[in-house]
Amino acid sequence: MLKTTRKGNWMEINTPKSWEGKTIEEIFRKEWEVSKKLTHLFRMEHKVLINGNKASWTSPLKLGDKVLIKSFEDEERMNIPAFFYDIQVLFEDDHVIVFNKPAFMNTHPNDEMDNRTLLQAAQFYLHSKGENVEIRHVHRLDKDTTGAILFAKHALAGTILDRMLEKHDLKRTYLAIVQGPLKKKKGIIKEPIGRDRHHATRRRVSPTGQEAITHYQLIKEENSISYVQCWLETGRTHQIRAHFSHIGHPLLGDILYGGKPLFNRQALHAAKLEFTHPITGEEIICYAPFIDNPPIFKGIDVNKL
Repeated sequence: MLKTTRKGNWMEINTPKSWEGKTIEEIFRKEWEVSKKLTHLFRMEHKVLINGNKASWTSPLKLGDKVLIKSFEDEERMNIPAFFYDIQVLFEDDHVIVFNKPAFMNTHPNDEMDNRTLLQAAQFYLHSKGENVEIRHVHRLDKDTTGAILFAKHALAGTILDRMLEKHDLKRTYLAIVQGPLKKKKGIIKEPIGRDRHHATRRRVSPTGQEAITHYQLIKEENSISYVQCWLETGRTHQIRAHFSHIGHPLLGDILYGGKPLFNRQALHAAKLEFTHPITGEEIICYAPFIDNPPIFKGIDVNKL
């Protein structure tokens, strides 16, 4: 595991054995797979120092060399007002933060009037600790979906996580309650999803849509409803909701997709998030406790998923 130390706006790394003989260019482009654009920015703005001096991007590193990377830039997007919300943190360090998102809150603002979002609550939380960083979400959750959601605290972590998301290296486990008993206790729904031209926000299975793959497994059945856990290979808008509606088992509470209004939101919770830390390489597993009041999911221990 790579050890980092924050020194003001700089991230300090003592060159480990695994980096010995490699160049800064190789670290950025091969180890971290940072985009060409961001790599160029770090190089041109001299945001990497070696032993206190401007880095040579093509010279091999020596064991113990002190590498400083200017990763932590002060926030620029101050026109988005932060607001207080007692939001639960599942994991946090200098580079990333995972929140347990509540229901009825957008991940980020969709317009100028949308000023009570998770992003703004996250900004308030960080500002209260003296961290004026510009965080960004790595993936999203629907407004009425709860659970684990990952943010990057700086651009370097963000671009690495974006690449990991594209390669399906972030494993997200969801819990859903769907109508009716499932014929197959375990399966894969592989149906493309596109916009529904008859409804502004709804999605539907469509042969011209984007590839969408949902894995699922039954947890338990009771009173003609099924509790299922799902894993996403793709992250299409409303993917789980649209897929289960398509196979005749809409989520309870999901009126938009034909679900019975037994709850005040769709019964969907991002229960577990697994990923390799973008900087340190540590394996991170986050479990998101249920936070609905009154509770929707009953008799399930998320820590055993």
